[in-house]
Amino acid sequence: MPKSSNPVGRREFMKSSAALTSGLLLVKPETAFGSNANSRLDVALLGCGGRGNAVAEDFVKNTNVQVVVLGDLFQDQLDATEQRFNPLQDGMGRSKVKKRFVGPTAYQEVAGSKADIVIIATPPYFHPQHLRAVLDGGHHVYLEKPVSTHVRGCMEVASLAAAAEGKASVDVGFQIRYGSQFVQQTRRLHEGAIGDIALVHGFYFAGDLPRRGNASMSSAERKIRNWVFDRVLGGDIIVEQNIHILDSFNWILGSHPLRVRASADRKVRKDIGDVSDEYTVTLFYPDDVRASFASTQFLPLWGTVGWRCFGPKGFSEAFYSGGLVIKGENPWEPTAGTTAGEKRPEVDPLGDATPLKVKAFVQSIIDRNYHNQLKQGAESTLTAILCRQSAYEDKEITWGELLASDQHWETDVDITRL
Repeated sequence: MPKSSNPVGRREFMKSSAALTSGLLLVKPETAFGSNANSRLDVALLGCGGRGNAVAEDFVKNTNVQVVVLGDLFQDQLDATEQRFNPLQDGMGRSKVKKRFVGPTAYQEVAGSKADIVIIATPPYFHPQHLRAVLDGGHHVYLEKPVSTHVRGCMEVASLAAAAEGKASVDVGFQIRYGSQFVQQTRRLHEGAIGDIALVHGFYFAGDLPRRGNASMSSAERKIRNWVFDRVLGGDIIVEQNIHILDSFNWILGSHPLRVRASADRKVRKDIGDVSDEYTVTLFYPDDVRASFASTQFLPLWGTVGWRCFGPKGFSEAFYSGGLVIKGENPWEPTAGTTAGEKRPEVDPLGDATPLKVKAFVQSIIDRNYHNQLKQGAESTLTAILCRQSAYEDKEITWGELLASDQHWETDVDITRL
């Protein structure tokens, strides 16, 4: 990997991303969909797996939308998704699914549809290609994380931010930034509740993931159905799953890391794929703030996820399973919203995160106050890739070295032959 004597900072990264916008097919203002407050928006779901279904259901249950277009490589996933949404939407007085596209060209057909919003929940390797097509089709986009699995893909996504600016809302699936308790806590940290943050520690100790497919499938089909276990298609666990915590680090600290030292291994899960099952990472942020992170993805049961921040005036804790607090000179616990205003930590601080995010996304379209989260999404994905590459190469790597590498991966799966 080429080395750079000076790390590339946030401003330089954004400038280099913007430089890639030349030659793009820009979304025309007249093709970007608007709406008044009483109209119902149509949604296309591209990628009908578990995550795509879950996000689309959050849209339907929490906003005035209906899923009317489906696209996927596999017919069985289209069938299962239609069977899920038709009765749900029918019971809400909304339309049933109207169009279904299957196979390797499904993303192009979805991009050419008349849906207002496209949810992209395909394997992350394909995100830059699918995002470009959908934006060129004039749609608003909810793009699942990560935005890519390699550096060049991230830079392409960052460059698309300029094409979408002021013409379409484009959100990336980092819902923690919308969870009400996480927002309250992070605002207090930014206001100095624990003083200048000196140290951050995070962890994502997770259970194993299910295997999909059967012996009658080709090896290529099994690989694409099990993309989370393939480093090219999914990015490895730190890019595909652990990225939520790394994005939270960037949010809290207001920057990306300047350099990283990491290790990873396959110690337990060795029966499938080529991704790691554990990571140990040290991230070095500006002002010599260090963040440590550890993860697993092999536990027989679900584990625990969260982070702590430490400063001269106290410390904070934030966990997926509840218990967000700040202790020290400026103590805080989330309020339960009771008439007495009593403090009572909620069991599930993630519970309102995705509903609030999709509500804000749809409202931005109605108000024509469009979101643009592509640069943030690219930055957080590059943060995770920086950790992964440090582990793969068994050395410290700087932000500047990562960007200079122009890393580009190619999958050996030919989806046109599935």
